[in-house]
Amino acid sequence: MITPTQASLSQALFEPRSVALIGATADPAKNNSRAQRLLNKVGYTGRIIPINPTRSEVMGLPAFPRVQDAPGPIDHAFIMVPSAAVPDAMAGCVAAGVKVATIFTAGFAELGADGAVLQQRVLDIARTGGVRILGPNCLGLFNVAGSVPLTVNAAMEAEPLRPGYISLVSQSGSMMGALMTRIQSRGLGFSRMVSVGNECDIGVGELAEMLVEDEQTRVLMLFIETFRDSAPLARAARRAHDLGKAVVALKLGRSETGRQLAASHTGAMLGGDELASAFFRDHGIMRADSLEGLVELPRLILGQSPPKGRRVGAITGTGGAAALVLDRLGGLGDSVVGPSKEIRDKLAPIVVLPDVPLIDLPMGGTRQQYNAVLAELCASDHCDAVLAVLGSTTRLRPGQVDENILSVERGTKPLAVFIAPQAEAGLQKLDDAGVAGFRTPEACADALHAYLTWQTPRPMPQPVLGRAADMLAAHGAGAMDEVESCAVFAELGIAGPGSQVVTDPAQLGSFDGPVAVKVLSPDILHKTDAGLVRLNVQGREAIATAVSELLARAKQAFPQARIKGVLVAPMQRGLVEVILGYRQDPEVGPVVMLGMGGVLAELKRSLSVRLAPVDEATAREMIAELPELRLIDGFRNLPRGDVTALARAVSALSMLAATDVQDAEINPLIVRAAGQGAVAVDGLVVVAATKAN
Repeated sequence: MITPTQASLSQALFEPRSVALIGATADPAKNNSRAQRLLNKVGYTGRIIPINPTRSEVMGLPAFPRVQDAPGPIDHAFIMVPSAAVPDAMAGCVAAGVKVATIFTAGFAELGADGAVLQQRVLDIARTGGVRILGPNCLGLFNVAGSVPLTVNAAMEAEPLRPGYISLVSQSGSMMGALMTRIQSRGLGFSRMVSVGNECDIGVGELAEMLVEDEQTRVLMLFIETFRDSAPLARAARRAHDLGKAVVALKLGRSETGRQLAASHTGAMLGGDELASAFFRDHGIMRADSLEGLVELPRLILGQSPPKGRRVGAITGTGGAAALVLDRLGGLGDSVVGPSKEIRDKLAPIVVLPDVPLIDLPMGGTRQQYNAVLAELCASDHCDAVLAVLGSTTRLRPGQVDENILSVERGTKPLAVFIAPQAEAGLQKLDDAGVAGFRTPEACADALHAYLTWQTPRPMPQPVLGRAADMLAAHGAGAMDEVESCAVFAELGIAGPGSQVVTDPAQLGSFDGPVAVKVLSPDILHKTDAGLVRLNVQGREAIATAVSELLARAKQAFPQARIKGVLVAPMQRGLVEVILGYRQDPEVGPVVMLGMGGVLAELKRSLSVRLAPVDEATAREMIAELPELRLIDGFRNLPRGDVTALARAVSALSMLAATDVQDAEINPLIVRAAGQGAVAVDGLVVVAATKAN
C-alpha cells in the first residue's frame, strides 16, 4: 500500500496544483519554451509560473526573477537553467517551499567526477528543505490522463497523447518518446510516463511503487539500463501482482558492477544478465528481449495471470511463417504442443488433425475449419497460450482477420496473431479489437516467451542461521580463512572435510593419505592458482614434505600475507563436484548461485541463479536447471547422487542473506551417492563492514 508520504509526493509529481518553470522563455527556437507550450496545449488547469530574471512576462503570463519571488504555494518546479545555475535554483526552491523539482538540465554525474560533485551539491541543498528531485538530466514526466506535461520532449508536442492503461518509467529520455510513438501507433495509450535521468533522489523503484497504485495503470512498463533501487522495485512488482496488474521490462546491458570487487569465483561467473533474469523472475516481472516485443506485450498479457506451464498451441495456413515463430520459441525452451485426443475427436467431423505440434491447414483450410480449430485451442487447457498465423491473403483481403480471428470465441488465454505479409489494414483491425497482432516473427516469439516464463512472485523463506550468526558477528569485517569459513558452513548444516591445521610437519597426526594439502591464509584467496595446493598426497613422508614446501612457497610468494599454517584433509570422493556461491550484489541484493565446480568453474558457464534466501523446493529447481546434474538424478540408471543433501546445502548457504556476509563460496562441494550427503572441500566467507543494501 502507498504510504501518506508517497501519496503526497505522487500528488506533487503527477497532479501539481501549481508549477514553476525555472528558465522559462517565449523563444520558440529554444527547448525551454516547450514546457510552457505543452501545458497550454493540453489545457493544464493549475497555475503556471514562469521564472526568468530578465522578463516580466512569458507567453502572456506574469514572470518572476526567482522562484522564491513568486506567489505560493508551489507544488512542482521544472528546472531548465544551465547546470552551474542549478544550485541557486534549488536553493530558491527550498526557500519557496517547493515539494518536488524535476531537473531537465544535463551536465552532472553522467559527465564524470566533477559533475557528480555538482550533483551531490544540488541534492544536499534540496535535502535541507525536504525538496525531492527527479533527475537531473531527464526529460521529465507526463500525466496523460490528468493533462499534466512537465517535459521538453519533442515527441510529446508532435502528436496528441491518447489516455490509456500503460504507465512507463524510462532511464532513457529519448526512449520515452520512442516508446510513446510506437505504442500509440498500435492504438494503445498511457496513463503516466516518467524519464528518471540520473536518479540522484527519486528512482525507478520509488516511482513504480506509486504508479502501481494508480487506478488507470494496468500495465507498468520499464525501460532500464541498471538497477539503482532494487528493493522498492521488488515491492512494487509484488504489489502489482496482488492488484492483478502486470509489470514488463526491457533491460539493456550487462553490468560489471561488483564483479571486479568479488573475492570468489562466484562474482566472476555472475553477469548482469543472469542477475537481472533472477530479479525479474523471482519478483514476478515479465522480461522482454526486444523493443518490438516490449511494445506488443501489453495487449497480449492484459488481465492475465502467470501461466501454469510454457505450452503453446499453434494454428497456421502458412507453415514457413509459423516455423519462424515456433523455432525461436523452441530455442528459448518453450514447448509447442499438438491438439489433445479430445480436441482431435471433437473436430473429426470438420477436419482431420494429425497428432503433430503445429496444426497446418493446407492453404488455410476453410473458414469453418480454421475457426473451429482456433476456438478449441483457445478453450482447451492443454496449452497456456495460442499462436494463430495468417498468410498472404490477409494483405489482399483484410477482412480475413474478421472472419478467421475476430469472429471466434477466443476465451481468456493469451492469443498472439502473426500476419506474415506486410498487412497494415489487417493489423489495424486486430489493434482496434484489442487483439495482440505482430508484425515480425521475432517480436511475436519474444512476447509469447515473456508471458510463458512469467512467474508468480516467489515467497522468500525466513532465514535460519543458528550459531552461524554469532560466529560471523564475532569475526567482524574481512575474509575468513578456510577453517573459519567451513566452521560457519558446518553451523548451517553443510559438512566439512575434517581438516587438521599444522604449522610444522612434526604436528602431523595419523594422516598417511591420500590427503589434500593446502596453505591456510585469509589473504590468499585462490590458492590453486598460486600453486599452494597439493592433491592425492600419499604417505607420511610425502605429506610432511608437502607441508614444508608449501609453507616456504607461501612465505616467499606472499610475504605480507598472514600464514596460519597448512591444512591437511582426507581426499574426498563423490559423484560430482559443484560450486555453490552466495554474494550480496550491489544491484539486485543477495543471490545464491549453483554451478559446475572444481577448477573448471570459470571455464564452463553452466549455472543457476536465484535471489536469496531460497527454500529446498527452489533449490531443487536450480539443480534441475543444470543439465550436467542429471547424471546424479537417475539419468539412464547411473548411480544416484544425494540430491536432497545438495538442495539442503543450497538453501542453507542462501540463509546468509540475513547477515553482513558480502561473499561466500564452496568450491568444490562434492556430492556423494544417495544417502551419503555432500561435503564442502574448500570454502570462503567475506564479511562486509556493514550490511549491503
